[in-house]
Amino acid sequence: MRSHGLRRRWDSVWPVLLIMLPGLLGTRSAGEGEVGWTRQPDLFAYALVVFAALAAAVMRRRPGVTFACCTAAVVTYLAVGYPVGPMLIAVPVAAAGVAVAWPLRRTLVLNGGMGLAVLAAGGVRFGLAGGRPLLGWLATMFTMVAVPTAIGVAVRFSRESEARLRTAHALRAVSDERLRMARELHDSVGHGLAVIAMQAGVALHVLARNPDKARESLEAIQAASRESLHGMRAQLEVLRSPEGEDAPWRPAPGLADAEVLLDRIRTGGLKVAATISAGELPPEVDAAAYRILQESLTNVLRYAGATLARVRATREGDVLVLEVNDNGPAGGAAASGPGADGRTGSGIAGMRARAERLGGELVAGPRPEGGFAVRARLPLAGHPCDADVPGSEP
Repeated sequence: MRSHGLRRRWDSVWPVLLIMLPGLLGTRSAGEGEVGWTRQPDLFAYALVVFAALAAAVMRRRPGVTFACCTAAVVTYLAVGYPVGPMLIAVPVAAAGVAVAWPLRRTLVLNGGMGLAVLAAGGVRFGLAGGRPLLGWLATMFTMVAVPTAIGVAVRFSRESEARLRTAHALRAVSDERLRMARELHDSVGHGLAVIAMQAGVALHVLARNPDKARESLEAIQAASRESLHGMRAQLEVLRSPEGEDAPWRPAPGLADAEVLLDRIRTGGLKVAATISAGELPPEVDAAAYRILQESLTNVLRYAGATLARVRATREGDVLVLEVNDNGPAGGAAASGPGADGRTGSGIAGMRARAERLGGELVAGPRPEGGFAVRARLPLAGHPCDADVPGSEP
């Protein structure tokens, strides 16, 4: 913070020094060898130098003030008849300040006008002195206006490009966070609603002849709805606290919680055969694997019409392999083409995004023999996974 303040002060000081020091030290000797000047530098000449230098102090905040004051000081200095000297440094300083601060068209008009005014103010004496001095004066003015204008425009374009890039990065970060929140809500709340719908159907089906089973389903509905509400509240707290300082910390579920998830699915009548031997996993891999498993089983409940789902989560070297297969109706989805079973929406896209974010991959689709298969490969070290994903077996 302190260095930023020092830099801002230096940005205000260096234009002043650039004009004032050469102007005060070199103005008196400026007329040596020059023809056409009619007045020896006096107190008024030095006053013009100081005036232009002080005006340069506000170049960053008010480039228009610097431009007007420097132009007026230089034109007056030359029109009075003082010899050409360090005072002309005010010209490129003002030209650069305008070029950095203002749009290109406005810059060209103003700097062109300044160049013509200064050229006219000093051009009379050089015209009277012959063609060569006049041509030299023209070249000098063109250089002193055109070069700083080009540099200032380049600086402006560079800053605008950096600003657009920062804005794009900020928008990308916001978009990524929104997508992450959408995936979390889809996975947690969507799964809870699917379980609730399934258990409600079971309860209605057995209510008359098996009250105990209906009660069990209602208890499962209560547990699923409570968990979904907790998940939704946690996400809403994050949204209300953008910095995350006031949001309660809620540990992400992992494969260690898979058995609770599987039991919830089983109570609805779907048989689940599971083999989970992944061991300890990195937190981000563990959380992603759980969400992929949760969404896969949610899809089985929603779309498959299956009676059995097989789950396998094992290590293969430095990769976690997660498979979820079901025994849904044979031939239907495969014969109808991709997406016929309704599973090509945001659920699979979200699972694939989770896997790819870790450098892994996910393949999902109907099997020729019937049912649906999801297979994810998640690198434990977070590096890209180049291995091919073979077809899944039930």
